[in-house]
Amino acid sequence: MGKPSSEAGSSEMHPLDRSFFARGPRRVARELLGKVLVRDGGKARLAARVVEVEAYLGKNDPASHSAAGNTARTAVLFGPPGHAYVYFIYGAHYCLNVSCERDGKAGGVLFRALEPLLGMEEMARARHLTLQGPRDLPRLTSGPGRLAEAFGITRTRDNGGDLTSPGSGLWIGEDGFRTGRIQITPRIGITKAADRRLRYILAGNVFVSRR
Repeated sequence: MGKPSSEAGSSEMHPLDRSFFARGPRRVARELLGKVLVRDGGKARLAARVVEVEAYLGKNDPASHSAAGNTARTAVLFGPPGHAYVYFIYGAHYCLNVSCERDGKAGGVLFRALEPLLGMEEMARARHLTLQGPRDLPRLTSGPGRLAEAFGITRTRDNGGDLTSPGSGLWIGEDGFRTGRIQITPRIGITKAADRRLRYILAGNVFVSRR
């Protein structure tokens, strides 16, 4: 089993530019690995490194919500890029995605797992967990529903938010971290187009949702 990737270099962190997201979901997903999701505005900053994502390719991807077309629910996926698309699943969990591609063309990346860096106690309270030690940390943000709960992400609060702007309270930063080996597998937890190799993970990372 691999080790956690690193601590946060938060003092040198800067937000990703919108041009980072104005590309195809495959490329964005791969290059999101190692970046940092940040939540500001609470009692303490929350930060966690991206270690697992899935790409969703737009209208021609039957597993993507945008396959149904540009609706009130899916409008964020059609642009502009770099915005949060949040949906509710199984009547219990929120899931965070970021819009990709140029404005008007659908595409997105789902955040599946994060490695906590800052604010673990606050994340634990949000998840109604008691941390006994490092072995408990994957329970905070390993899985899309878990990470959304740890970061207080909801559709009402965050859908449509600008993930390139620290002023939005939820944003994605770069701290100079260098990824190691990246593993690409089929997406998981879906039934349509489940054979497409569009899941990207930091190989060996203990916070990946399913190794």
